[in-house]
Amino acid sequence: MPEQPRSTTRAEIREWLATNWDPELTVRAWWELLADSGWGFPTWPTEWYGRDLDPELAPIIREEFQIAGAMGPPAGMAQSMGGPVLLHYGTQDQKEKFLPEIVTGREWWCQFFSEPGAGSDLASVSTKAFEDGDEWVVNGQKVWSSSAHQSDRGMLLCRTDSSLPKHRGLSFFIIEIDQPGIELRPIVQMNFDAHFNESFFTDARVADTSRLGDLNDGWAIALAVLAHERTAYAGGGDHSLPSAAPGTKSGQLDRIAGKVLAELRAEFRGHTGFPIGSSAALIELAQDHGRSNDPVIRQRLAQVHCLAEASRLTTMRAKANADAGKTPGSESSVGYMAGVRSARLTRDLALDIMGISGLLLGHDSPDQGRVALMAITTPCHGIMGGSEQIQKNIVGERILGLPREPAVDRDVPFRDLLVGTQRREKT
Repeated sequence: MPEQPRSTTRAEIREWLATNWDPELTVRAWWELLADSGWGFPTWPTEWYGRDLDPELAPIIREEFQIAGAMGPPAGMAQSMGGPVLLHYGTQDQKEKFLPEIVTGREWWCQFFSEPGAGSDLASVSTKAFEDGDEWVVNGQKVWSSSAHQSDRGMLLCRTDSSLPKHRGLSFFIIEIDQPGIELRPIVQMNFDAHFNESFFTDARVADTSRLGDLNDGWAIALAVLAHERTAYAGGGDHSLPSAAPGTKSGQLDRIAGKVLAELRAEFRGHTGFPIGSSAALIELAQDHGRSNDPVIRQRLAQVHCLAEASRLTTMRAKANADAGKTPGSESSVGYMAGVRSARLTRDLALDIMGISGLLLGHDSPDQGRVALMAITTPCHGIMGGSEQIQKNIVGERILGLPREPAVDRDVPFRDLLVGTQRREKT
């Protein structure tokens, strides 16, 4: 692929946006235009709705969207995780089936990975699938399934061979959610949101043609998905381009794009996914409450800004790999940990700036209760996307070269591990 000058890319996307962006378009119509042009996912291959651009040019394109005030492309698990693994592992037929729905935002996907008995030890999932003709029948339980109630499909990791060791008997499927065999139960969090779900599979069905990768080789795909997840959502996610929610269940596809954008900007005031999610927001908070000249507060503001910037640059390197069709490396774990640390520092500083009034929730509270909401939202970061402790193990082993943790069950058939667990439970 020949290198394209930055100035040429900037001129091309600026001209295209000037000609095509119309806030009176529906979200659906705008996203279809983006998909046809390749500017929605410009680093993807040309034959798959991209423009084959160098990942280093992606920030320029985002800048031009911001300058034009245009709605960004659809963004969610389908786009940040499903699309990249499809490009790497998917067959021609799978790409033709799923990628059009992803790039046009017609579908919202979720992730069916974690289970009550398999959280950080994800390879211990016990949800099973057995083959029945050209379909698989799935039984088991998943938990912490983000936005499953709004999703059309789920990325499912389940066990297809219990005679193999736990890492080698797993397969990866893309399953339709709206079927009698899947029951979703919302989990209400302490911030009053019900973003997560318990998911129960009772003779749910998925076609073998929706199995991604080789049979019993789903672990490698799951690791790729998790790496993309850490890259996409470290520290609360990248919301630099405001966009509507994908999928038919969101109810936004046929709304006017400009009206949706106006609502998003009023709600988030230009910040990230956290109620207060940037050093600029913290500086504004300190100014509003007369604390911006406090030398200790100023020093802490600088600390948050420096960490956030280091995290942003690290995450950009991981995103560059993802945009180039590669699996993000260990830098995704570094970016994840930095994002979690940044969120906690932001929470603590915001509470110290506000004082006792920072504990009040509700729109009639000081600063509309954003600081209190930040405080009770932050604990989930450091857990979702792979726990902080697991990320430290990855960094220790893959970057620092420390010895791997002992794994006495690595070569034991999974069904033997289950028998041992059942015996211990009985005693």
